[in-house]
Formats: sequence, C-alpha cells, structure tokens
Amino acid sequence: MILNRMKELIKIIETAAFQYYTLDKPVITDQEYDRYVQELLTLEAKYPELVLDNSPTKRVGGLIIDEFKKIVHEKPMLSLGNVFNEADIREFDERIKKEGIKPKYVCELKIDGLAVSLLYKNGNLVRGATRGDGIIGEDITHNVKTIKSIPLKLNQDIDIEVRGEIYMSKKSFNELNEQRLTNNEEVFANPRNAAAGSVRQLDSKIAANRKLDCFVYHLPEALNYDISSHHEALKFMQALGFNVNPNTGYVDNIDDLLNYINEWTTNRDKLAYEIDGIVIKLDNINEQIDLGFTAKYPRWATAYKFPAIEVITKLTDIIFTVGRTGQVTPNAVLEPVRVAGSVVSRATLHNEDNVVNKDIKIGDLVTIRKAGDVIPEVIRPLVERRDGSEIPFQMITNCPICHYPLKRNEEQAAYYCNNVNCDAKKIESLIHFVSRNAMNIEGFGDRIIEDFYNLGYIKNFIDFYHLENHQIELKELEGFGDKSITNLLTSIENSKHNSLERLLFALGIRHVGQKTAKVLASKYSNIDNLIAASYDELLNTNDIGAIIAKSIIEYFGNQKNINVINMFKHININMTYLGTKIDHHEDFYQKTFVLTGNLDNYTRDEASAIIESLGGSVTDSVSKKTDVVIVGSNPGSKYNNALALGIIIWDEQTFANSLKK
Repeated sequence: MILNRMKELIKIIETAAFQYYTLDKPVITDQEYDRYVQELLTLEAKYPELVLDNSPTKRVGGLIIDEFKKIVHEKPMLSLGNVFNEADIREFDERIKKEGIKPKYVCELKIDGLAVSLLYKNGNLVRGATRGDGIIGEDITHNVKTIKSIPLKLNQDIDIEVRGEIYMSKKSFNELNEQRLTNNEEVFANPRNAAAGSVRQLDSKIAANRKLDCFVYHLPEALNYDISSHHEALKFMQALGFNVNPNTGYVDNIDDLLNYINEWTTNRDKLAYEIDGIVIKLDNINEQIDLGFTAKYPRWATAYKFPAIEVITKLTDIIFTVGRTGQVTPNAVLEPVRVAGSVVSRATLHNEDNVVNKDIKIGDLVTIRKAGDVIPEVIRPLVERRDGSEIPFQMITNCPICHYPLKRNEEQAAYYCNNVNCDAKKIESLIHFVSRNAMNIEGFGDRIIEDFYNLGYIKNFIDFYHLENHQIELKELEGFGDKSITNLLTSIENSKHNSLERLLFALGIRHVGQKTAKVLASKYSNIDNLIAASYDELLNTNDIGAIIAKSIIEYFGNQKNINVINMFKHININMTYLGTKIDHHEDFYQKTFVLTGNLDNYTRDEASAIIESLGGSVTDSVSKKTDVVIVGSNPGSKYNNALALGIIIWDEQTFANSLKK
C-alpha cells in the first residue's frame, strides 16, 4: 500500500514536471507540487527501504563523489564545423547538392552550454556524461539527476542514448551572481561557464541549487527505432519525455534557411537563455550516413556562428609574449569590457605588420570583437577620438624574457627568439608537452607549470618523470596534499604508455601537428625508423610536404634532441605506434575505397578501420581516383556515380570474401 502510494506520487510529480518544463503548460499549482513532494519525502524518510531509484526527491542533490569517472562514448561526440556568413552557408548547401542530394534541413538554436550524453536502460536514467574530448568524457550522473527537465524515467521502458545541452537560463545566472556577490565570491563571466562549473561539482547539492536546464537535440542510433529523419527523432524524444527546443525550424530550400537564421540573429536577445548561433542539419538520416564525417566534423551538419559583437574600450598598453616556438606576439592590454557574455582585458595584435597597418597606438580607444564569439581581437583604433597623448607602437628588438636579439621571419611577418635557453619558450613547450592531445598528463595547469619551472622542479621534458623526487617540497605548496600529489604522479606514470603519435606531437617539432604525428607514427612504427628516414622517404609519405620533411630532418639532426629521445628510452617511455598495424593485402593495399548504404555486419567506422589496416584508404566522395565502391542496402548517389564512372562495385559479401584471402 505504501509502495503504491510512493509510485503514484512519483508519477504525479514527474508528469507535472514534464508539463511545466517541457511543454510549458503547468497542470497543477506550485503549492500542490510542493505538497506532493513533501508527502513523498515524508514516506521515504519513514520507509527508506522502499525508496525507488527514479524518485524525483533525488533532484535535491546530496550525493558527494570522490572523483569523476572516465566514460568512453560508444559513438564519438564530434563537434561541428563553423560557418560565419551567407556565402559559407551557401557553400555548405552546394557541397551537399553536389552529392546528388536534394536537401531538407532542420535548423536549431545553438544553445550556449555544455554537451551531455544521457543513457537510459529500461526507461531509467543510468548515466550522464560530458562530451570530454569527444571520445572520453566524465560521469556526471549525480549532477544530471538534479536537473528537473531531464527525466529520471521515460514514458517507454526502452534502452536509449540521447544527447543534448545543459545550460543555465539568464535569470538563474543573474540570481547566482547576485548571491555570489553577497557572499564576496568571484562572479561567473557568463551562463556557459556557470553551467559547466556546476555540472563538474563533486557535491550534487551545489548543482541542484544552480537551477540548471537541458534541451535534448540528438538521437545517435535513430535507425534502430525505425526513425529515418532528424525531425522525426526530435518528436520521438519529446514523446519520451525529453525537453526539445520549441524553436526548431524545418526548411527545404536555402532561402528559408537564411530567413530562419536572420530571424534568430535579430531575436536572440529575447530568449530566456543564451545562444551563440544556429545548427544546420541535413534531415534525412540515410543521407547523413552517406555523407559521413571528416576527421573532426560531420559533413551533414554545420554551425552558423553569429556575427561577432563589437565594443569600444581603451588600449592602455602593448605587451609581448613568447610562444613555445619562440614567436614573439604583441598583445593589447585593455580596460576590462564585456564582449559577447564575457569580460575581456587582453586581445591579440597578431604581428608587427598588423599593428602598423591599422595604425594602432597605446592610449587609443579601439573597437574589439570576439572572432567567432571566441578569440578577442582589436579591429581598429578610433582615430577621430585621439587627443594627442597616444604613444606610437614600437616593435621590440630583443626577447622580453631573455633579451636575446629577435629575428624577423619575412614569410610570416613574425619575430622569433632563437635562444634555445629562453625561459618563456621552455615554459610554453612544457605546457604543450602535458596537454590533452599530447602526453595528456592531468593535473598540470599553466600556472602550475610556470611555478614548478621557477622553483626548479621541472626545467625540461625529462623532469616530469623525476617529479617524485620532489614530493616533500610539493607537500609544502598550497593545494598539494597527498592525494593530489599521488594523482599527479600516477598520471605522469600512465603517460609512459601512450602511443608514439602522442609523443611526436608533444615534442613540439615545428609543423608537426596531431594528424601529421599519427601519419608518421603509423608509417614508421617506432621512433628509430622515423629518425633514420631520409628527406626523400619522408616526401613519399602521404600528407608530408617539403616544409614538414625539412623540419623533421632538422629536428632529429640535432644531437640535443636525440639525447632527449635516448633519455626517454632509458625511463621506458613507449616509442612505438600502438594503433592498428597495416597489412599489405593485395585487394586493399594503396587502393581508395568509398562506402555507401548500410552494411549488415559492419558499421561504417568498422569497415573503414579494416580497410585502412590492410593498406587502403577510405574517402567520402566518388571520383576517377576511386578504385572500389562498397555498396550496402539503400545506397545513395555514390552508387550511381560509380556506375557512371565504371568503377568496381562490391557488395558486402564480396567485401567479406576479400578479407578471407
């Protein structure tokens, strides 16, 4: 009897929350809602053994965790490519049309918050995770359960993953900052930062008090639910009980798409929450599958970023910073001003030519903006408002840190400090070494690296791996207890087992980015093979041009760098590629493949990985350079293009048979 009443109360409360937060149509008063919640709390306190996992009382928080667990996403949470103007949007539309698709688009407001993955089993919320780096996120289930617009129990008992955006409304943001001012706490710069900081609290009561909200916008496995379009997926998710943004548009031509963008560019300030653009998605899911992905972004979607907001402030000084490559960059020191939701006090001036051409002087009133709503930059000085007190810009001739003479690179209009012992260069290179996409050593912020450098604990890459020798000194530093030191040392030790491409990127070889590092690691398998490679051999490597090849030869031709590699070997840092090894299969080696349609026994990513492991490559469009097109059920225009060009076509069985040879 008691359990039945508890279930009845849960149903009443959750239905009321759905009507209020999702449909914006409250069916009971706030007083009634509070009374039902209080009755449920009373029963749960009296009968704790009967408390259900999906009880809405869990939304008040109270669970405290020790650390955030890592979550590997079954399907990567990729970010979107950006477009910034009408020409870019039309180009995106034309690229899709060139694939033989007559596109229909779903347009959605780009909520300025934090991406989240929500996993349900038998209709019950079992996990919430951040996007992280797209592959690995963090488990924030304890905080997700406090967000009232996220259902704890769905309207159907199904297994499903959905993705959305956690955000903080403008009203909640203002209330939070007012409260923090009263408590003499630092205010948040914008709602996005406030939301991100809230979901990453170990104590769920903090998140519960922040009044977060969530819109759901993506169903990763829509075809599994017999859903063939994105707009149908949105309706399906709303029917399950999720909060779907009501301002979504559905258009079938570029003019209506642009009208939608113009409407919300004008009306964005009227919304109760912050948006920073419009997301444009191809509606047909099979067409999405045909278009596929680049290394970073889906080809079937993009994000239009609103025009940057310009403001006026005073440029009070110009200072110079040194990057890890030695490039010296002039930076504007500004009177703090709020731009696009955050306070800006510094902005890049790029290089000497930029400052001279724009005639920027110290003391100028200048207009600044956030390019793409992200990077602050100075647009122009207000020459007409000068009073004669302004100081002309003068490019420095010596490094601001080590005072070594600077040398100008005419091709880049940039000045470099070539002193190998420059402290600023060393600190920046150390920061790069531990970064997420390099050796991924967690626990090192920029300030910590700088402090450890100045204290003498870390002067070079090798010193990271001898930090255990300074444990006694570390304990005397503010913020470093036994647990934080242990975690730091564990992360350092774990980095020894990274695949070779991470190390190559971490070394900071000029012009060798993430992608190039992986290409090199995959081809040469270990560091010794790469060191031994000649200039001509490097040039014959895919995606390696003359500039990169020259840079690699110069780097490994320096004995000091070879000494670093040898020291790494001595402390057992992995020097080999741990990814999939390439087998020179005659049906695949050095051949170009295109996949279209749905395969029964392989996902597209699985098939691509197999082809690449056998020495082939996979591209997204059919051309005369394509060797084989693999066709599954419901193939798209790529199949017709292959027929027209006379390209070899395999069905899934032929593909499988070739693998057995």
